Amino acid sequence: MNSQRRAKKTPVTLLAASIGLALQMSALPGLAQQAPTPAASDTAAAAPAAQQSDPTDLDAVVVTGFRGALEKALEVKRGETGVVDAIVAEDIADFPDLNLAESLQRIPGVSIARDAGEGRQISVRGLDSQFTRVRINGMEALTTTGGTDSSGGANRGRGFDFNVFASELFNSIKVRKTASADIEEGSLGATVDLQTARPFDYDGFTFVTGAQLGYNDLAGDIDPRATMLISNTWADNKFGALMSVAYTKRRLIEEGHSTVRWDTGTSSGGFAGTPSVENAQTFHPRIPRYGVLEHEQERLGVTASLQWDPTDATSIGLDMMYADLDATRTENFLNGLSFSRGACAAGTAGNACRAAGAGGKPETVVIESAVDYRNNLVFGRFNNVDVRSEARFDKLETKFTQFNFYGDHKLTDDFTLNFEAGRAKSEFENPIQTTITIDKLNAQNYVYDYRGDNRLPVITNGFDVNDPSQWAFISGSSTLPGSEIRLRPQFADNTIDNAQIGFAWQMTDAFRLKAGGQFKEYTFDSREERRASELVVPALPAGTTLADLTKSIGLEDISNVGDSTWLIPDIDAFNRAFNIYSDSGIFAVSDTVAAVLGNNRSVVERDQGFWVQAEFNTQIGSLPLSGNVGVRQVDTTQTSTGFSTVGTTTPQQVTVKRSYDDTLPSFNLVADITPDFLIRLAASKVMARPGLGNLTPGVTVNVSGGNRVVTGGNPALDPFRADTADLSFEWYFAEESLLALGLFYKDIDSFVLTSREIRPYYTSGLPASLLEGTGATVNDDFQFNVPVNSKGGPLKGLEFTYQQPFTFLPGFWSDFGVQMNYTYVDSKIQYVTSTGLPSLKTDLTGLSKNAYNATLYYEGDKFSARVSAAYRDNYLTTVPGRNGNDVEGTEETLTIDMAASYKLNDHLELSLEGLNLTDEFQDQWVDSVGDRASVYHHVGRQYFVGARYKF
Repeated sequence: MNSQRRAKKTPVTLLAASIGLALQMSALPGLAQQAPTPAASDTAAAAPAAQQSDPTDLDAVVVTGFRGALEKALEVKRGETGVVDAIVAEDIADFPDLNLAESLQRIPGVSIARDAGEGRQISVRGLDSQFTRVRINGMEALTTTGGTDSSGGANRGRGFDFNVFASELFNSIKVRKTASADIEEGSLGATVDLQTARPFDYDGFTFVTGAQLGYNDLAGDIDPRATMLISNTWADNKFGALMSVAYTKRRLIEEGHSTVRWDTGTSSGGFAGTPSVENAQTFHPRIPRYGVLEHEQERLGVTASLQWDPTDATSIGLDMMYADLDATRTENFLNGLSFSRGACAAGTAGNACRAAGAGGKPETVVIESAVDYRNNLVFGRFNNVDVRSEARFDKLETKFTQFNFYGDHKLTDDFTLNFEAGRAKSEFENPIQTTITIDKLNAQNYVYDYRGDNRLPVITNGFDVNDPSQWAFISGSSTLPGSEIRLRPQFADNTIDNAQIGFAWQMTDAFRLKAGGQFKEYTFDSREERRASELVVPALPAGTTLADLTKSIGLEDISNVGDSTWLIPDIDAFNRAFNIYSDSGIFAVSDTVAAVLGNNRSVVERDQGFWVQAEFNTQIGSLPLSGNVGVRQVDTTQTSTGFSTVGTTTPQQVTVKRSYDDTLPSFNLVADITPDFLIRLAASKVMARPGLGNLTPGVTVNVSGGNRVVTGGNPALDPFRADTADLSFEWYFAEESLLALGLFYKDIDSFVLTSREIRPYYTSGLPASLLEGTGATVNDDFQFNVPVNSKGGPLKGLEFTYQQPFTFLPGFWSDFGVQMNYTYVDSKIQYVTSTGLPSLKTDLTGLSKNAYNATLYYEGDKFSARVSAAYRDNYLTTVPGRNGNDVEGTEETLTIDMAASYKLNDHLELSLEGLNLTDEFQDQWVDSVGDRASVYHHVGRQYFVGARYKF
């Protein structure tokens, strides 16, 4: 049960109250067509009361649609004891945005990270997704998916992937930015509550259905989207059942330029002939390339809910949820591979390296070059460049299931018991992750040129990339570069079992005592398989040429960039020729291959929490005060299992167990300076547990072409810990209106950083056996990622909110309104090396200093429309940067969306929506001074037309 205070609304006249009561009585038969207030879904006990509106609340009767949803969200915010923001459904099964993350970015302090053109994860007040806990129907949950490499790849962490769910499954979202003892621990940023519909939210039989057709202007496809909700109550509203379904099919194309970072002229053995650009101050793209990515997704969501009030004192319920995100993705790139390829004996470089017979960059001759004022090699003409055409196919599926049984019972009028128990499970499968390459060694007259556009360069490869006879399928080795067939199926499961019990004792009208206990077990399992050697490829069958095994692909909306169409391996044709999915012979895959042992790991956490909280309403003089004060004691037992190489040349499976505890006091105070002006003050100690990937006792080795990474773990990491303080001022200066300023401060005492260094593999002390079958040698440069504890630092910021309908304007102008917010966050963290020495002191990764959202809306009797803008400042993604770059980050974004609807009658409504109307590019870069392009992709604009029917 969450802490709420009694909202004090602007007084209305007796006449207005009488009119409101009369309208409400006349509206009773139509209540089934009204969206529920979110408070109705907080607890089963609250549900019946939620159907009785305040007779003085005139606007709650007459205001509907987007404007009505904003008003309900304000009521939620005003009624909470802590700092809470909310989003409420505009109507039954009709959320304001098509994606949950897209909706959340409208809340002050919330920014989103996108994958495949839609919101995937959120950051709150500068803290990224690993610091945010998400609860569905009051129970913690975690969903993970597989994204592109540039958006984080497969999620093996604690961040919640919101793109698993269709937004129509939910009727409210709350973002709790301050802690209280009755809310479970695990968040430094916020706790996000997602609430699905329940039958007692509606009066009697309710049926709603809707359908939309979507069109993406880059992909050119038309995709369906459909929703349905049915609910009913029986036995004088003492028993109810509800089911809702949402389905989406989505196809889109993503295209653009990328480089997989930039490196120095001396890297990978340097260029042939020691040209002037071969120095440690000049940077060139590691893998200059253009790519076309094809995404196809099917998203199905089902919710079911039962509620039963067997007596006036007892309420019980069962919530069930199922979600399935089934996707395929192809990634097709034309790579300039030589700039990151080179093998040198230990201690050799330059001419000595070339004399040892290294391929790749040491063979590449610089014919012409141009270096800009930021030391970027922005133009080059080269000979002996290895060019690679790469096709990757992923089949991905995330299945989420949740069962949540809850109830409460009044032992007396003043003493209530409550309980909750359930399980949430997310199963991510990537059973097919196949990459096949064809190659052209030592291409002549290869050119890249960034001088005209530092994000979309001109690249010509020096040969006809559409002629299959120019390409080869080469069986290579660690000394002779060749083509590859990578088979990398992988899986990740997250299971949360939860049980809690508590009581609430209303000791006086002004004082309530609450206490409870919670047990939670969280299990994470990760597994990956690979071939014994990805470099061993068979010869082409007799009579077969690459003309039979390739197909053409090209850029759709990017032109004048050189070679914009090219041949790619046809993975289906390769499978027909070689039966690559037979799991036999050279195509057998195993989870015992040395290179993948680090991804075969598990973590089990058992958390026991006990809490007590006092809630009060009092008055000092004429000043009303309300709030809560409490403490939560949490014990964590963590068991990590993985493959370790410490003290042995053969990886051994080890299990490391540790425990720690936290005492987390908190208080929240609200002062009603006037009936319409509130001041909130809050303070607490909070904690968040380390990322799952950081807790493994082993290491993961990943080699993909010229990209070589070793990621280590540390099961002894301490959790993130911080002291927090909030002060906010809220002025509800008119009906449905708010002007607010919130100040927040977090003193992060314990932090986990990832140290990143580029150095030869042999310097690590790791066994060479981990490189078997990868094509890499101990002399190659690898990126080493190592998690370490550090001091952290302060984080501070402010949130400004303004919301108002323009009812003071004449005529139809009074149907307009605005909602806007601005957030500023600042934090400086001392980053350290793997040995604990100071590195950079700069912003937290994922922190945008400035962010704003603005919506202008029109809400008439039949027609409504709105346009929204969401801005996020640039932010860092990797500190320190790799390959000699100081940092890596993502450029600022401004996304424009619109929506319009028209009610034909009380039952049928038509809609039109447009997303990403400016076709914003995803712009990732390396180095704060060099501003070197890493990823520059776009996905086009998305449009939807649809209809909704209510009965």
